[in-house]
Amino acid sequence: MTDVLIVGYGPVGQVAAILLAQRGFTVRVVEKWATPYNMPRAVSYDGEASRILAACGVGDRLDPVIEPSGEYTWKNGFGRTLLHIKVPDGGWPDSISFYQPGLEDRLAERGAELPGVQVLRGVEVTDLADHGDRVEVTALAADGTAQVFTASWVLGCDGANSFVRRWLGTGVTDLGFTHDWLVCDVVLNEPVVFKPNNLQICDPARPRTAVSAGPDHRRWEFMRVPEESLEEFRSEASVWRLLGLFDITPDTARLDRYGVYTTQACYADTWRSGRVFLAGDAAHVMPPFLGQGMSSGFRDVINLAWKLDLVRRGLADDALLDTYEVERRAHVQHAIRMSIDSGKVICETDPKKAAGRDSVMLAALRRRTQQKHARSLREAIVDGVLCRGPDGAPAPHAGAPAHQGRVAADGRTGWFDEVVGTGFVLLTRDVPAALVPADVAFLDGLGARWVAVRAADAAPADAAPADGNGPVTVTDLDGGYLAYLSGVRADALLVRPDFYVFGVAAGPDGAATLVNELRQQVVAPALQP
Repeated sequence: MTDVLIVGYGPVGQVAAILLAQRGFTVRVVEKWATPYNMPRAVSYDGEASRILAACGVGDRLDPVIEPSGEYTWKNGFGRTLLHIKVPDGGWPDSISFYQPGLEDRLAERGAELPGVQVLRGVEVTDLADHGDRVEVTALAADGTAQVFTASWVLGCDGANSFVRRWLGTGVTDLGFTHDWLVCDVVLNEPVVFKPNNLQICDPARPRTAVSAGPDHRRWEFMRVPEESLEEFRSEASVWRLLGLFDITPDTARLDRYGVYTTQACYADTWRSGRVFLAGDAAHVMPPFLGQGMSSGFRDVINLAWKLDLVRRGLADDALLDTYEVERRAHVQHAIRMSIDSGKVICETDPKKAAGRDSVMLAALRRRTQQKHARSLREAIVDGVLCRGPDGAPAPHAGAPAHQGRVAADGRTGWFDEVVGTGFVLLTRDVPAALVPADVAFLDGLGARWVAVRAADAAPADAAPADGNGPVTVTDLDGGYLAYLSGVRADALLVRPDFYVFGVAAGPDGAATLVNELRQQVVAPALQP
């Protein structure tokens, strides 16, 4: 019997397998395709996804397949700039361009290093049976041989046409934003520097896109306009005619792939039934305009992984798993709405409406009211496992995305996660915090890290307390942690394993208050003190 059986081994299934195996789970993956798809689908991911990939142990392997997205410019049909966004290169940029087959290769390599992961390719799931204490999964091998696997939980990461979602019988809320786009993945014969690196042309006569798909790879996309035949639109002759709008010809480039896809904006109404869960495109599909599809899938599985871990170890009740859907569905709804809003601007084909749009955006550009940098889509979690106020509502600042900055300890310098590690983190100022032995034991049981931060001009920090019962002390090299604590008027900050703030608290008892609140929310009643 396996702890978790994952259906589907795209990037979301791969990340799920790694995160679970790193926590000691046994993981079996069943993937119906015998070989990985060797063409890109997604072409960008955000800073949260970067942090999650680093937590998977592949952050230092990705340089050959990623590049900073750099500038992103929207122009109208006359070539006038409507919007210009510069994505900063330093830190965790809000947008990274990547070559998906290369990313999947690195994730598969990492999965193969973990003894708890078994991947079965060319095996298609045909039925599930949830028996309350286990799930039986029936699958067919390529030769038609039936196999039955047993797992404690099943996670459907099997894409937009998910079998697992159909088995759940859940409804799907469709927001009805559909347009046909021709996607063309191209490899140029000679290197070309594109400026901007990512371009959106909001031309009502033909909305079109030119973006990086990672080092040495480019993608051009063209929207089908009214009265245009789908047959003609998706022909190879049409591909080269449209690529000619960007001076791309068979003499200068090789066409790796082309095809028509239809944008969707929808999400499953139910993400969990008993021991079966959905994640990634199986749970939600969104328009591609903000590059949030794969990143949202990564957020799904890191959210679920730490909760399954607590339940498997007997530290939390099964009810904790219900918060997965509560937290992630609201988050995804926001990303879908934002993607639709961008799509409505980009996909406008009415010349009069497009002219009105241009006037508004050009006026904003003249007033310099547009953002100079990419707007982060890092939204707060609005309900779920969060510190609560007296009225029962989430306390101020609970659910916010957690900062990650550079720190130093014991001669090591780097990102907080690299120096300290991941998991639950209780972060306090470098002053005495009132934690009794039972609090410390609870944190240790969770695998949590207690960290005190001190200013960069303070004395050098030790990596661990001499008695083993106090916090690790780190130097806040960028000042970001101390600035955050000052900004929220807090002395303690408790961060969840998925890098969201559980809560903040002030005073010498603040740390104990957060620890006790977390204990009340996640620990099984039988284990409460």
